[in-house]
Amino acid sequence: MKGKVYLVGGGPGDPELLTLKATKILARANIVLHDALVSREVLALAAAGAELIDVGKRCGRKLLTQEEINALLVSYATSHEVVVRLKGGDPLLFGRAGEEITALREAGVEFEIVPGITAAFGAAAAAGFSLTDRRVASQVLFTTIQRDTDNRSIQWGGISSTTTLVLYMPGTDYARVMEQLRDAGWPDDMPCAIVSHASGKDQEIRSTVLAKLGDEATLPAPAIMVVGRVVAEVAEEISREFRIGPEIAGRTSHPMVI
Repeated sequence: MKGKVYLVGGGPGDPELLTLKATKILARANIVLHDALVSREVLALAAAGAELIDVGKRCGRKLLTQEEINALLVSYATSHEVVVRLKGGDPLLFGRAGEEITALREAGVEFEIVPGITAAFGAAAAAGFSLTDRRVASQVLFTTIQRDTDNRSIQWGGISSTTTLVLYMPGTDYARVMEQLRDAGWPDDMPCAIVSHASGKDQEIRSTVLAKLGDEATLPAPAIMVVGRVVAEVAEEISREFRIGPEIAGRTSHPMVI
């Protein structure tokens, strides 16, 4: 094998939140296979002559299957020195990196994993709360909302009112999310925050409570939903700034665009 594959975390959107190592690797890249939701600002850091290949999803439809992506990584490693698989957030969290790692190992391709700031941390930082505030939270759960409930279900046994629940890819049907959480025993007054495009120029933040979650307009992907008492401390501030608008809030663009 001629080259090496780097599984790189592209962070939540702001290019300044990339690790120094990720920035250096992008600057040397020959090929960059990137997810659809990696920001343009991050892609702009790739080497001037690098070939950028979008292998992400569009409106729920995949441009390539995971098997095809795996095959491309192996193939490009035979002819290029620096092959980057660029993923939003961190590659090891809901990024299907495990399947790519297996394919690279089986093919004898050298690889390296470069962690990134996952969307949950970007969202919490943007909204201004701690995911594990010890006054109200004893644990945090990163998961995705379950759409195939017959075969995959969240194990709720270890979850309590002191759990901070972080939902990746909450989808567009917030009412369904609300019903699943209510059916699992979460109280109607549990605070919720929804953060879209965390850390990016199009960032939006909203807050509500579980009973009203189904009434919220859907925010554009990528979005993160945080459910838990940690949201309560900033919920009023988020709601107020979103309601009164950018001029009064002292902002220069869309309400809650930071």
